[in-house]
Amino acid sequence: MPTFPDYTYRRPEMDAFTARFDAALTAFEGAATYADQSAAFERLNALRNEFDTMYNLCYIRHSLDTADAFYEAENTWFDGARPVYEALNNRFYRALLDTPYRAELEAEWGDQLFTIAELSLKTFQPTILQALETENKLASEYVKVKASAEIEFEGKTYNLASLHPITLSEDRATRKAASLAKWAFFADKASEIEGIYDRQVKVRTDIAKELGYADYVPLGYARMLRSDYDAARVANFRKQVRDHIVPAAQALYERQRQRLGLDTLYFYDEDFRFASGNAKPQGDPEWIVARAARMYEELSPETNEFFRFMRDGQLMDLVNRDGKATGGYCTFIAKHRAPYIFSNFNGTSGDIDVLTHEAGHAFQVYESRDIGIGEYNWPTYEACEIHSMSMEFFTWPWMELFFEAETDKYKFAHLAGALKFIPYGVAVDEFQHRVYERPGMTPAERNAVWKELEAIYLPHRNYDGVEFLENGGFWQRQSHIFTTPFYYIDYCLAQLCAFQFWKKDRADHTTAWADYLRLCKAGGSQSFLELVQLANLRSPFDDGTVASVVDDITAWLDSVDDTQF
Repeated sequence: MPTFPDYTYRRPEMDAFTARFDAALTAFEGAATYADQSAAFERLNALRNEFDTMYNLCYIRHSLDTADAFYEAENTWFDGARPVYEALNNRFYRALLDTPYRAELEAEWGDQLFTIAELSLKTFQPTILQALETENKLASEYVKVKASAEIEFEGKTYNLASLHPITLSEDRATRKAASLAKWAFFADKASEIEGIYDRQVKVRTDIAKELGYADYVPLGYARMLRSDYDAARVANFRKQVRDHIVPAAQALYERQRQRLGLDTLYFYDEDFRFASGNAKPQGDPEWIVARAARMYEELSPETNEFFRFMRDGQLMDLVNRDGKATGGYCTFIAKHRAPYIFSNFNGTSGDIDVLTHEAGHAFQVYESRDIGIGEYNWPTYEACEIHSMSMEFFTWPWMELFFEAETDKYKFAHLAGALKFIPYGVAVDEFQHRVYERPGMTPAERNAVWKELEAIYLPHRNYDGVEFLENGGFWQRQSHIFTTPFYYIDYCLAQLCAFQFWKKDRADHTTAWADYLRLCKAGGSQSFLELVQLANLRSPFDDGTVASVVDDITAWLDSVDDTQF
């Protein structure tokens, strides 16, 4: 079995690639029989997998070392090549919608492929190629700014990931100082980051208007392939969060303040959950992976096979180091039928969260990798996040492998933290709606919008007089705002579904796991709400879903004596 280091990267030769794509597309359009068209369809899928594979190999290797000159150049090249590829793919989608064999194709592949094609055609035309290249380059600029962080603290130099554990120090003065050092980096980079975002908002708005939209919001939804809900339903979901989850979250923050014995819970205290310190994994990264292998062996035959594949193929890079991009992700290398997990372990409980979260993504695409078309490898993002967030809960019975005596502490913090996240998540979503509805705002006006939303969704937050944060700069740390606009409410919608799996798993693991496995195997072959129904879950948009989940969670949290930790 070839391993990830053996995977060959070769920059696509776009003239030759385009010629091959044109030939296959001509055969698709001119097919005399469905069998002929099906053969051309396979050729087109193979070509698209080839391009996607090379892009993802470049993306992974560039994020593993943003200082690598070769992959820096290749990443820059893809910033320009991806719009060209998108133009080719959109020609395919147009031919797909015009085919006389649509009934046969729908019978074989379902109607979601045509929904994707229709939405994709609403997001592109050749006149926006240059603007798309600019948009890609600006996103890369932001990633590089964060990856370049060299923060001096107590005689040592840290990046954003390696500094994070110090911001969780049991010594309040230390975690405050570390937090101030982190935010001093963002304050120092504020004009650069705000400039990047200002240009992003402008170019995205220009793209939207060129495509016939009033502003970027509906284009953003089309890019996210949202077919069965709109901005109005999302706004109503945010209202339910304000009504039901914000009060519950505020009660949890007050409980935390009392538990820590503080007069005031400041922003640098929020992630410090217990006076005895947060739960931490009790071993190094290699130790964690070995225990994860045992966990997935015991969870199910499917997860055992999957995790062995990931380990044997060296398809995980988990440890933080200088020059590595921040964050965590999972992607898919189509030619090798291989998921890839990227993260930045730093010795906190977040190491287990990110491992199980990204393993949920990877497990899903591993289960659906042989459906046959790239569109179905992944579902839309909000459905993707059901797999990841639910995996965090399905692995709860094995948390003692990682946290040992601190397992109960971890579970309490994990569940409470998941609930407290949702108000922040919807604040990020509403921020983006407001920004793109008024694209002419100045950076200062955007910061003021964020400050206003914090007062609504995070009214407990106290910045202890830190000027950059008091003025509304916190949002500038959130990569999704820059790299994948409107990809954040997805976490909130999915979290409501994952909470339902948490509840179902505690009642009947066999049924819950069967529902989850069926969801994973379906990949992206159905829309979000269709997949929710397939998994026997309630739609997070339905009245009562949010309230019922909050009731279940608060009841469980109230049953725990958190003062013991």
